[in-house]
Amino acid sequence: MFYETAKNDHGLRHNPMKALVVPRPIGWISTMSGAGEVNLSPYSFFNLLSVQPDIVGFASEGRKDALTFAEETGEFVCSLATWDLRDAMHGTAAPLPRGQNEMAEVNLEAAPSRMVRPPRVKGSPVALECKWLKTLPLEPLGGADARYILVLGQVVGVHIDDEFIKDGLVDSAAMQPIARGGYFEYFRSDPSTRFAIQRHGYAKA
Repeated sequence: MFYETAKNDHGLRHNPMKALVVPRPIGWISTMSGAGEVNLSPYSFFNLLSVQPDIVGFASEGRKDALTFAEETGEFVCSLATWDLRDAMHGTAAPLPRGQNEMAEVNLEAAPSRMVRPPRVKGSPVALECKWLKTLPLEPLGGADARYILVLGQVVGVHIDDEFIKDGLVDSAAMQPIARGGYFEYFRSDPSTRFAIQRHGYAKA
């Protein structure tokens, strides 16, 4: 099949786009307002965009608390969402009034960050402490109003659970991170299914 996105004439029950670019890593973003209010929300429009400098970005549909708080204080943290934390991750997606702490609502223990004010998820094996860089409205062709807004941040500090460092490498598959699929589906990392392909021009480790 072929369809034009402007016409949205795919004829399917739901827009297939989210089922085509998969799996998408989940950015479990914690932020703090200028008044000290904490927000924790999962974003499937998230990724690492560059290294040295280490830049991550997440896109918010509208101006939600994570975006607003990141702008207010200039900081946010991304904790890794894993299989063991899947229910808590899903729980933090529920819409709550501004200032109501999602961590407390799903009984997640917070841990202090070192270089930024927002806390991280204590049970997560990885947390990226970030300084806000800029906010970019994702305006479509033709100049219509942006539905999604991209938040960019630079990673200034990294937490890694030592349990997952083996022979000088991070065993990310063993953490069993989860990622978003299409519709209501998610993917789970399984160490038994991983494989390696040596990139051209790189010496073997």
